Amino acid sequence: MNGAELLIQTAAAQGSDVCFANPGTTEIPLVVAIDRNPAMRGVLCLFEGVATGAADGWARMTGRPGLTLVHLGPGFANGMANLHNARRGRSKVVNLIGDHATWHVDADPPLAMDIPAAASAVSGWVGAITDVAQTRAQLLAALAAAQQGQVASLSVPHDLQLAPAGVQAADPPPFAHTPVDAGAVDAAARLLRSGRRVALIVGGNALLEPGQFALARISAATGCDIYAEFSIARIERGQGRLEVARVPYYPEKALETLGVYDAFILVDARRPVAFFGWP
Repeated sequence: MNGAELLIQTAAAQGSDVCFANPGTTEIPLVVAIDRNPAMRGVLCLFEGVATGAADGWARMTGRPGLTLVHLGPGFANGMANLHNARRGRSKVVNLIGDHATWHVDADPPLAMDIPAAASAVSGWVGAITDVAQTRAQLLAALAAAQQGQVASLSVPHDLQLAPAGVQAADPPPFAHTPVDAGAVDAAARLLRSGRRVALIVGGNALLEPGQFALARISAATGCDIYAEFSIARIERGQGRLEVARVPYYPEKALETLGVYDAFILVDARRPVAFFGWP
């Protein structure tokens, strides 16, 4: 088994079993590995922005890390706009970025690029395989970062895709959400019972069905109002689900809507901010 085959086998075993790909010659070993592994489905995309956008959407709907395969730094750069959206949506995305062979990169070939610098603009985790023995551990680290709601980007040199991988038995790191601050929960409960006019501003997983049921119980018990962030990753709708208004887009309307409250509690959400600094 070579490095490319181990990468694809590991990704599929961890539930990332679809790869949205716009590969080039540097990624051919990974393409072959996808084709040979029945547990992995390859989806050819004619533009890198389609690959990154599709991986983002797949991750939002399945809850599993979406996988991309792109050609070198310039190919990754072509997909960055949708990776910006994925980062803002806290989507679980792992980018596999082919890189020049380790023995060739110092020659500064035409498509050479500072991949870590480019990836850091849209990624919460950036890694590079510098030894084939790191292959499984590096991919597992990328997947673990993605599970925390980060875009993870891993560059894979061509020669290390082809190198014999040997036996790499690194276990996946145990996944656990960041513990909730019990003090913050107690403070929120006190605020909701204080008699002040309080609204919840919610986002992320709080807008999925289990979160909505919890929000409905909180609202029924305390009388608080509930708003969703204007830009949300996903919200479940339909009969029996909570009807949630969004914070308005325009600052004037947002101030009018939110100005009647004494305090806000953010639930998996950021503080509201206008898209632009309006004059």
